[in-house]
Amino acid sequence: MQPADPFGEEVTFTAKKVLIVKGKAAWDSAFEALTESIKSLNTLLAKQKIEPAGPVLIVYTSTDDAGFTFQTEMPVNQEPKNLPKDMSIGQSPEGKLLKFVHRGSYDNMDNTYEAITNYLDEKKLEAKDSFIEEYVTDPLKTEEDKLIINVFVPLR
Repeated sequence: MQPADPFGEEVTFTAKKVLIVKGKAAWDSAFEALTESIKSLNTLLAKQKIEPAGPVLIVYTSTDDAGFTFQTEMPVNQEPKNLPKDMSIGQSPEGKLLKFVHRGSYDNMDNTYEAITNYLDEKKLEAKDSFIEEYVTDPLKTEEDKLIINVFVPLR
């Protein structure tokens, strides 16, 4: 039997060098927008023969009823050259976060986020206004119902 996935486990992030592309999306095309942004980073890195140095992160920078803005961050050990206008090099988030695990299709993420919100309410914890998703499985190559996504919640 597999041990249960962590739900609300405290972890500490160390900042890593990341290649960043910013994006904006409507909720109904969220997954497409995220995978497109991952493709654009992969393409640039492949052209320059740079291997990603870890799983891709999606950092949600703002959300509203219509949609959200985000940064797709790919960890790298070396800086790519000649970045297009929409890309930059930066640091991934750091500090104490709570880790939750989502398994299954992106369409079911709502249930995971609802469970996270309930968990935070029960424990009287206040989250910062951003969430970070780490794609343990490659969303470009994994069947959607087999996705594994770690959701990290930075606390105030």
